[in-house]
Amino acid sequence: MALNERILVGMSGGVDSSAVCMMLQEEGFEVVGLTLRMWDTPSHFDTYHQDEPDYIIEARELAHRLGIEHHTLDIRRSFRTEVVQDFIDEYMRGRTPNPCVMCNHFFKWKYLLDEAHRLQCDKVATGHYARIVKKNGLHMLARGIDSNKDQSYFLWRLTEEQLSHTLFPLGNYTKQQIKEYVTAKGYEQKAKKKESMEACFVPDDYRDFLREMIPELDEQVRGGYFVDAQGRKLGQHKGYPFYTIGQRKGLEIALGHPAYVIRINAAKNTIRLGTSDELLQQTAILSGTRITPDYEPQSPLSVRIRYRSQAVNATIKILDDNMCIVQFATPVSALTPGQSAVIYDGDIVIGGGIIEDNRLLKKYNKT
Repeated sequence: MALNERILVGMSGGVDSSAVCMMLQEEGFEVVGLTLRMWDTPSHFDTYHQDEPDYIIEARELAHRLGIEHHTLDIRRSFRTEVVQDFIDEYMRGRTPNPCVMCNHFFKWKYLLDEAHRLQCDKVATGHYARIVKKNGLHMLARGIDSNKDQSYFLWRLTEEQLSHTLFPLGNYTKQQIKEYVTAKGYEQKAKKKESMEACFVPDDYRDFLREMIPELDEQVRGGYFVDAQGRKLGQHKGYPFYTIGQRKGLEIALGHPAYVIRINAAKNTIRLGTSDELLQQTAILSGTRITPDYEPQSPLSVRIRYRSQAVNATIKILDDNMCIVQFATPVSALTPGQSAVIYDGDIVIGGGIIEDNRLLKKYNKT
């Protein structure tokens, strides 16, 4: 890569994107900062009369200290209609969405790459802990070396074209190393800043967020029942959107034994409860499957069904309508419709899909 290339960095004001700006500048690139204003919450504002959220002010101040261009892009309206509405709709369908996966490919990278083109930048860079490797002439996503921070799970939908115009400078570092780097650069407070682990637009409990977005929600979903495997009523629940597969805590029902959410039926407003063994499944069906074209796996595949879970060895069968059947080597717990299943060849992400209700398997089973 030639030096003096212009790189557009997505700046959030936090430690990771700040480190990216410093690293790329040290390497001789011309860094341009872009902060996307996607959603405002009260916690983003230090004072009542503040026009812009803190993270924009902090990003601009860092850009000024580093002597780099800084731009902001207000995309709140589009974010509300595209990302947030999808999040709400999924919960109202009785599913558990993963908004970061949806946002990265369909939303965030669209604006990053469009702005890079407008600002005559050669590539975009972000503070994600992931890597991009070249295999068989393809740009491929790979895990970051920090297993506790690896964010490849959230990025699986990025295409080869998007990856070819992207840099992940932090992928070869641990989070601790980045904090030490930023501290050594004189930004100790930034390194100590607490980071949110939730979706950027959900400040606390997603249930409260749903109620805020749909004021009549409690009235709309009340009156549903917990049921057992035979459909017998066990007691009333608060409304199906407020539960997720595998949930045990907060059920507020006493059955004399531990109970878990096994299935959510939005149409009937019922929550099926069962034992931990009933959560175990060895086969999953995925929709919207994307597999890297022309790539021949070099080792057995593994599949991760949630961000914090370990990838499990598995075989996959791609069907004609972008559906995929995953056969796990060992049973996995709490397959959750709406979540992503990400497919790995070693450390390399070769694709993924969205987990669907296993009752769909009946459609594809041979008679």
